[in-house]
Amino acid sequence: MDDLPIENEIASFLNYIAAERGLAQNTLLSYGRDLRKFARYVESVGIPSAQRVARSNVIDYIISERQKGIASNSLSRYLIAIKMFFRFLVGEGVLKKDVTELIESPKLWRVLPETMTIQEVERVLALPDMATPEGIRDRAIMEMLYATGMRISELSNLKLADYNSRSGTIMCHGKGSRQRIVPVGRQAIAAVSLYLKESRPFFLRGRESPYLFVTRLRTRFTRAGLWKMIHAYVRKLNLSKRVTPHTFRHTFATHLLANGAELRIIQAMLGHASIATTQFYTHVDKERLKSIHRKYHPRA
Repeated sequence: MDDLPIENEIASFLNYIAAERGLAQNTLLSYGRDLRKFARYVESVGIPSAQRVARSNVIDYIISERQKGIASNSLSRYLIAIKMFFRFLVGEGVLKKDVTELIESPKLWRVLPETMTIQEVERVLALPDMATPEGIRDRAIMEMLYATGMRISELSNLKLADYNSRSGTIMCHGKGSRQRIVPVGRQAIAAVSLYLKESRPFFLRGRESPYLFVTRLRTRFTRAGLWKMIHAYVRKLNLSKRVTPHTFRHTFATHLLANGAELRIIQAMLGHASIATTQFYTHVDKERLKSIHRKYHPRA
């Protein structure tokens, strides 16, 4: 069978669902708009007919729409229309295989989290003024976040008794009352030791607190307080990416993976109940590698 323009196939599909499926007029109009938009995209990339469309073309289209800021609900609607269209073409014998069969809903797609490079981490950690109690404390907090990958809620609730400088570990209290021991690392230990000696006594002014990191009000940090503090530093660097306290956690996991750490070890340190959650970072790392390949390989 000769290839037909994709617009012709769309018209046949719309006639079919109008006659056979009894769909509302608004639904028919919506399918028509969504499919014609898809048709314009595939034609723009040199694909003349539905027979020439590959699974990768459909995925690239959805990604391109997402990058324009289209919401997941709308993307899911686009994909439903495209899937129905290709199932129709298979049923009519126009296609032998449904290329959309294994494509999952964009609602299930996870956005790759922002991570920092090693150089960006070093630049952020160098920002606090180490001549001030606040700077000493803030550097220790950010060193701890990057060294352990702990959640900001876990750091907010971290107590002095949870920190063991001799063993170089912390006892982290995670979700669902799960506890885990996480190594801290030499540079973070040094930063926390300086904080405990020079900065924490200044903030407490003779009082006591069970919490490791405290504010000028002698209280523990809230999540909002940590976000505000880190944002104030990151803003000075004018980075093109959005860096939050959670970015340190993503960066911790990605850097461990990139340097050969086993996924099960990373899972234990992050406190993930399921390895499937940790496996997400393998996708992050693959995207980073592909980005580097595209940037530097002459034939990428």
